[in-house]
Amino acid sequence: MRFATLCTVLLFACGAARAESLTLVGEASLRVLFWDIYNSRLYTETGSYERYQRPLRLEIEYQRDIPSDALVDRTGTEWDAQGLDHENQAAWLARLRELWPDVQQGDRLALELGEDNRSYFTLNGETLGAVDDTDFGQHFVDIWLSPRTTRPELRTALIGYEEASAP
Repeated sequence: MRFATLCTVLLFACGAARAESLTLVGEASLRVLFWDIYNSRLYTETGSYERYQRPLRLEIEYQRDIPSDALVDRTGTEWDAQGLDHENQAAWLARLRELWPDVQQGDRLALELGEDNRSYFTLNGETLGAVDDTDFGQHFVDIWLSPRTTRPELRTALIGYEEASAP
């Protein structure tokens, strides 16, 4: 077990060093009625976004306190709303429940997708852990970046353009 943890940390450290060289693609803020929920930022090597592009970093800076269970539940709700279905979704949501703590105002939760398509999460720059399924990362970023997103204005701000249909 210790060896597996060490491998995850080392793989993450290599990915994190690479993530520092990424360029901002775009920024977006989610506000619901009177409440600021979060600010989001997307980073890639080129400073532009193409689906399946790696490495990639999606960062969410929370503007309010939110319980972990609410974040995980919202992830599932967004997948359902977009019609995204994968045989491992229940396992992914269970893994997110293990990884994500409650967030406080000002916390930065980030997903980094490496060239190996592995998904790593950090909170305020500290490693939370990985989701080892290589299909997970694209499904997760599709919440914000798919043409089918429930928040197209956020997508446009993050990637800088609109597409007519989903790939």
